[in-house]
Amino acid sequence: MEKDFNKFMSQLQETNQTLDFFCDFDKIAQNVEDIKLSLCMLNSLVGASDMRKAVETIWKRDKSAFNVMDILIAVRSEGKKKVLNSLGECVVLDTLFTSIDGVMEYLDNTGLTEVFQQQKIKDLVDYVFGIETGLDTNARKNRSGHVMEGMVARIFDKAGVKYRQEVYSSEWPAISRVLGDDEKRFDFVVKSKGKTYLIEVNFYSGGGSKLNEVARSYSDIAPKINSVPGFEFVWITDGIGWKSAKNKLQEAYSIIPSIYNLTNIVEFIKLVK
Repeated sequence: MEKDFNKFMSQLQETNQTLDFFCDFDKIAQNVEDIKLSLCMLNSLVGASDMRKAVETIWKRDKSAFNVMDILIAVRSEGKKKVLNSLGECVVLDTLFTSIDGVMEYLDNTGLTEVFQQQKIKDLVDYVFGIETGLDTNARKNRSGHVMEGMVARIFDKAGVKYRQEVYSSEWPAISRVLGDDEKRFDFVVKSKGKTYLIEVNFYSGGGSKLNEVARSYSDIAPKINSVPGFEFVWITDGIGWKSAKNKLQEAYSIIPSIYNLTNIVEFIKLVK
């Protein structure tokens, strides 16, 4: 077991990120498109010598155009973000967009008035596209898991392994009983003759307490699932982040019979086929 574990550790990959991992440009473009009309109206603020007069002109035409101004400082408030106004009062950011005075306070105190008047921004649509690209990096953490799922799915497809994705434990009463109140969603389910494999997949390029929690959680549920005839828990994980949680992974390795990485996943495929 020790030798096998060391081999497992030596196979861990540094990254699973392909170039399409970094930005979801389809989503970014759609986010911009959703507010493009308002941004085009706000473009009249760029280069305005009398900012208040320019704001009043837009306000008379369509005051709702100002509702999108939170994105200009890379914030998605949606009525939740609170700030201190010029009087030191705690207010919801969006409430500043309900009056001309509030809009002016927002523009002046964020520094946008100066930015607009000095034309440091030429076009708000292009500017917001850049902001959305930056904000999209916050979604990378969630995308990382989906990238790993996609990689495993492609491996299964290429090998001709039939599977289902995102299946809940409630589908099997026997599994629900052993897991108790915790309903579990499995990334993949693969059925072979006489056995159903309930599979979790993840990839960790960096360390952190999350890895210990995952290893501990899977070490707990695997024996419960494996105690049900005809079912087996499978964990496919990879990433050099595990080197920082080697002891916890080794402990899980000794408890969970079926742990694979992207290199030795071929062994699982042979088993299934």
